[in-house]
Amino acid sequence: MADVTVYSQFSEFDINLFKAGKHYRLYEKLGSHPMELNGIKGTYFAVWAPSARSVSVVGNFNDWNDREHLLHVRWDASGIWEGFIPEIGHGEIYKYKIHSNNHGVVTEKADPFARYCEQPPKTASVIWNADYDWKDATWMDTRAKKNSLDTPFSVYEVHLGSWKRNADNSFFSYEQLAKDLVEYVDEMGFTHVEFMPIMEYPYDPSWGYQLTGYYAPTSRFGDPAGFKLLVDKLHQAGIGVILDWVPSHFPEDAHGLGFFDGSHLYEHPDRKKGYHPDWKSLIFNYGRNEVRAFLISNAIFWLDHYHVDALRVDAVASMIYLDYSREDGEWDPNMYGNNEYLEALSFIREFNEAVYGRFPDVQTIAEESTAFTGVSKPVQYGGLGFGMKWMMGWMHDTLEYFKKEPIYRKHHQNDLTFSMTYAFTENFMLPFSHDEVVYGKQSLVYRMPGDEWQQFANLRLMFGYMFTHPGTNLIFQGGEFGQTSEWNFQQSLDWHLTQYDIHAGVQELIKDLNKTYKNQPALYEKQFSPDGFQWIDYGDHENSVLTYIRRGHDTKNDLFVVCNFTPAPREKYKVGIPKDSGKIKEILNSDDKKYGGSGMKSKLTQLIEKPWNGREQSVELTIPPLSIVIFQ
Repeated sequence: MADVTVYSQFSEFDINLFKAGKHYRLYEKLGSHPMELNGIKGTYFAVWAPSARSVSVVGNFNDWNDREHLLHVRWDASGIWEGFIPEIGHGEIYKYKIHSNNHGVVTEKADPFARYCEQPPKTASVIWNADYDWKDATWMDTRAKKNSLDTPFSVYEVHLGSWKRNADNSFFSYEQLAKDLVEYVDEMGFTHVEFMPIMEYPYDPSWGYQLTGYYAPTSRFGDPAGFKLLVDKLHQAGIGVILDWVPSHFPEDAHGLGFFDGSHLYEHPDRKKGYHPDWKSLIFNYGRNEVRAFLISNAIFWLDHYHVDALRVDAVASMIYLDYSREDGEWDPNMYGNNEYLEALSFIREFNEAVYGRFPDVQTIAEESTAFTGVSKPVQYGGLGFGMKWMMGWMHDTLEYFKKEPIYRKHHQNDLTFSMTYAFTENFMLPFSHDEVVYGKQSLVYRMPGDEWQQFANLRLMFGYMFTHPGTNLIFQGGEFGQTSEWNFQQSLDWHLTQYDIHAGVQELIKDLNKTYKNQPALYEKQFSPDGFQWIDYGDHENSVLTYIRRGHDTKNDLFVVCNFTPAPREKYKVGIPKDSGKIKEILNSDDKKYGGSGMKSKLTQLIEKPWNGREQSVELTIPPLSIVIFQ
């Protein structure tokens, strides 16, 4: 049996924090850490396995023999096994072989804290300790302003495996993406990129939402240095990086976190709380201190080591409700007799406090689909503490409205106007995400009625409506040029479509909407405040027209917006305007020929001293078909 040197990087304070669930930098202690001890190079290993009878490190270096390198259990009942193994280091593959005290169960597990993993379908962890020379100091010094809630926040959601591929359908590398993706996002004018999960995952059809390597960027596209380069290049281009983060569930794969040491270590032992029926996955035990520390440390890790600017937390609704996707008898009420998962709510609040306490210049964003109150309110005021929340109701109502034939829209205008009754109850992000272009839902453009021209006019109108509605914005890859097929994670986007004017026109519109959003303070300074929005007229159902004002801090920057949701132009259409509005000019028209529109002009008259819409003066204009026109 090979010697494993007794050695520890844990202090008594570390152990106390860990047991209390308050150690938020566990990645500095647990896992594999190449180092030098007494002049000998090797690797320190530490793993939490309290139900283990023995834990050994196995790999090519010992022919996967679990009798060779046995770790030492700590004396303090922390359940941590550790030790220094000489003469193995960077690049070596390994797993933990665990003999459990629980009925002699034996498991072979990847390291929960591994910084790098073998490329699936292989499942071993990789010892990794490569330095990286960051060059994004300018971004990091100024991101507090660029990440704040009163600045433009326009997000391009990306699945790295399908955004663009090589001619042989192989994945782009992180280095290729650091060139092509960065240039494209910069050209399109988005302020942030959101990556669907890049943490290591075993199964491609999960899109990354079933994780086994929480601390490792997936090896599908390269090594950790490659991913750091991608983040670095985005930052150098002035683009923020959002990661999808999945603390809601994890897969049962044999090498993953499930039944880790022969016991329900990470997952809740009660299947009513520990198993997700929709995704056939395991749910974290949010009431266990060490598990909370694992997850919060993971969030801090990506912000710390990878300079990430925001975390979008997946499936929050599934975490906070005990009866989520469960029938009667499949869940038990909490101590108060209701369906809220109190430990999960406590965990989420602690997560947000930990993140904002250490990184006040980042954002956390909740994908939360219910009417739970206070998701984006501070914890000290009884909220969950997120910076923003996805506005799922707006998304569903908007898509439902736009799929209707225009002749029927006058009966459904409330689908669009209803969002303003609750738009300022949270800090909302408006998403057209990946979930809306899969599983037979069709692409965004093919959900629109009419012939090809009307479908694309509707798409342009919908995007314009989104950018002028209060809140921040998110568009999934392909939507920005009107991809006609559903998203397929196994191949590249249909980039060839951009050679056609009607698709290139949508691209041009998104560029100009991003530019308008960034250049017009009225669209972002009060995007989460009722002071930033005012209806002019939401009641013209017969013409299917909406008119509204967006406001910033300075009234001279006010905008008024006119939307025509039918293919019939509206001539001499009267709009009430506030007194002393001054000279009015058109700044964007989605019917412009450069966007693929008909080129109809708005033919705006200057102010008329005639009251209208409850205002002292008005203008007359022509509203092009299926269009949005923005005036200043």
